[in-house]
Amino acid sequence: MKKILILAPHADDGEFGCGASIKRFSEEGAEIFYAAFSPCQISMPKGSKELQLYDELERAVSHLGIKKENIYKFDFQVRVFTEYRQQILDKLIDLRKEINPDLVLLPNSDDIHQDHQVIHTEGRRAFKNVSMLGYELPWNNRHFLSNYYIKITDSHLNAKANAIAEYKSQTFRPYMDIDFFKGLARVRGIQANADYAEAFELIKWVH
Repeated sequence: MKKILILAPHADDGEFGCGASIKRFSEEGAEIFYAAFSPCQISMPKGSKELQLYDELERAVSHLGIKKENIYKFDFQVRVFTEYRQQILDKLIDLRKEINPDLVLLPNSDDIHQDHQVIHTEGRRAFKNVSMLGYELPWNNRHFLSNYYIKITDSHLNAKANAIAEYKSQTFRPYMDIDFFKGLARVRGIQANADYAEAFELIKWVH
């Protein structure tokens, strides 16, 4: 996998869902691209700076080995991606043509957030001939098909923790707790016969 594209409905979803795996891919020499579709302006805490979430995104992904020039930022309004379905699909097709990724990481099929569902559905449509994995965000899942595992190490988890810590504006979120992510990685590691792992839904694999 030489080129890997992360699709994050909102800045920070990629780090939460697969930050440690991103770090591993980067260390193994893959070029990582990150596309975020909303800076979530209307859901930011009072007093936040304009586009603060995107400033935090740049700092966060630097811990994971993603170059600043490989970040794509779009400005769709949070919670109403369904109103912009075609425009989002057009952006995804542009990304496919520009990057031509070998692997796409995107929200899983059982993610109940409306914006995540749009990115999942349109991502599958735009990248139908590309390998795809759906990352795990437990607070949005009632069910999750964990049938693909990526083994990770302490150093990968530490990089994920450092990335998540950059999102100062999101500290009120109950899942902004690295112990939670380490616990989840330990559970997934046990399932994969490893110390730690991140789990994914295998959507499509092209070998």
